[in-house]
Amino acid sequence: MLPGNPYSFAELKNKFMNKILEINEAVKLAQKFRKQNKTIVVVGGVFDILHYGHIKFLKNAKKIGDFLFLLLEDDTKARKEKGKNRPINSQKDRAKILSSLESVDYIILLKDMTSNLEYDKIMVQIKPAIIATTYGDPYIMHKKRQAELINGVVKYVIPRIYNHSTSKYIKLITK
Repeated sequence: MLPGNPYSFAELKNKFMNKILEINEAVKLAQKFRKQNKTIVVVGGVFDILHYGHIKFLKNAKKIGDFLFLLLEDDTKARKEKGKNRPINSQKDRAKILSSLESVDYIILLKDMTSNLEYDKIMVQIKPAIIATTYGDPYIMHKKRQAELINGVVKYVIPRIYNHSTSKYIKLITK
């Protein structure tokens, strides 16, 4: 069971079409898919209030591979990156919402990720062929370094859509 989450991973998986995985489950699936010569695409982020930019990004990322794995940041990381009043939606709720999207095959709930080495370890274990991102991604150097580490590639799937962002919507709602 996750902290603050009344559901176990097994219950979440049953409720949401087996899309929400622990890291070890994702690693096993990725190994199976690679043996079948399937292309794994990885994306990551907070995805707090789902909006058009998120949907377009995830659809385009899915188009470039067979399976889309989404690494979903935990609430502590979201707060650190986005501000003290974030996330609006808990990681558990974000995972449920994202699991309803056809473009997302699997969601990996990240926990307590504090260093690049921890992210690198997950990427080495999953070993996606593609790391999908947007133009203007502030973490592009990290993603390029990871792609080199795993013999993968970084692909830009959309330009950053500045007029659609969770931060913008929060500002509009709170005015």
